[in-house]
This record gives sequence, C-alpha cells and structure tokens, in this order.
Amino acid sequence: MDPTVRKILAFLTQIELPFQLSHFTHDTFLPGLRLQQGVLHIDVDKLLYAGDILHEAAHIAVCEPTERHLLSDDVYKCRSNKSWMKGEEIAATAWSVAAIQHIGLPISVVLHPDGYKGSSENLIRVFEDNELYGQPLLAAWSMIDSVEEFPNVRTWIRQVSWAEPVVV
Repeated sequence: MDPTVRKILAFLTQIELPFQLSHFTHDTFLPGLRLQQGVLHIDVDKLLYAGDILHEAAHIAVCEPTERHLLSDDVYKCRSNKSWMKGEEIAATAWSVAAIQHIGLPISVVLHPDGYKGSSENLIRVFEDNELYGQPLLAAWSMIDSVEEFPNVRTWIRQVSWAEPVVV
C-alpha cells in the first residue's frame, strides 16, 4: 500500500472516523471512494489521489451529526437539508487541510491539481496566507478553538448539532 495512503488511514483510525477497505466493481463519483450510510469505503487499487480520502472523510467529520448516517454516494443528493451542504463543503476543505497538516504531509496532497474544479492553486494560497475558508464554521461547531488557532483541531468529528429537534 502507498505510504501516504497508509498514513492517512492510520489518522482516520486514530480519530475513529468510520472507513472500510473495499473492492468496487463499478465506477464511483471519485475513483476508489464511496460513502455508504456514513462510512467511507476505499478501494486503494482504484484510488487516484490519496488526498481525496481526506476530503471524503471530511464530509463525514463535518456533517450535521443527526444526518451523518444518511451520507451515501453523492453527498449533495442524500441529505434532508441540502442547503447545509454549501457550508459543509467549505468546512470539509478546511478540515482536510488541517488533517493533512496534522499528518505532516504537504497540503498539495489534498489540494492536488486535478481536484477542486481547477482552484487548487488558489486554495493552497488561501491556506498558506491564513485567509478564511471554512475555519469559521469549524469554530462555530467547536471543532477548533478559534479561527486564529487553525489548523489546530480540538475535535476531529463534529458533535455540535444545529438541527431542530424533532417534536413528536
């Protein structure tokens, strides 16, 4: 197994983010990765970019806790409140950058040239210049102490829920 993938999987194990090594017989949204009921399935033989593991894991980590179990396939289509996804996507990018820095690898592993719809270089600059991109949500969800403390993460899995309780 690729050493970068091995380091990323060790990190996911350490933070107790649910994942499973799998073998896919069909194409997936991102090669080698598939979300299924809040679990990240990884086919390392089909994986193109190790950093994609962290971005997909980030969707699980920053997801509204009451909806985490709904994450399957296309994260934009499986949620009851699709408007949350815009913020969660940005927060997932910040989370994956914090994660790759915590692991000790360059942010270009996550923000590789073939990802982020051609915005990888710009995003790398944003994070290198300590500009805000997702950090305020991580702070609002108590995952980091403050935007100034980024990329130091207090808790890797979001516990703070903004969902309205269901009244029966």
